[in-house]
Amino acid sequence: MAQQAQKKTQTRSRKGAMTVAEAGRKGGLAVRDKRGHEFYEEIGRKGGRKVRALIAAGKRALERKG
Repeated sequence: MAQQAQKKTQTRSRKGAMTVAEAGRKGGLAVRDKRGHEFYEEIGRKGGRKVRALIAAGKRALERKG
């Protein structure tokens, strides 16, 4: 495990780039700092509504077929 981490560090220092995971974490932290907790609450509600609507649409489609 330590060898993998060391290998990644060596590869990264040669290229000077960050990993996809590091980039994602950095972006996530930037959004958190910029938008705040309320933003995540809002997108969670929107996602929940969308899922509820998709489930209802699927049930309606099954009722029409059956």
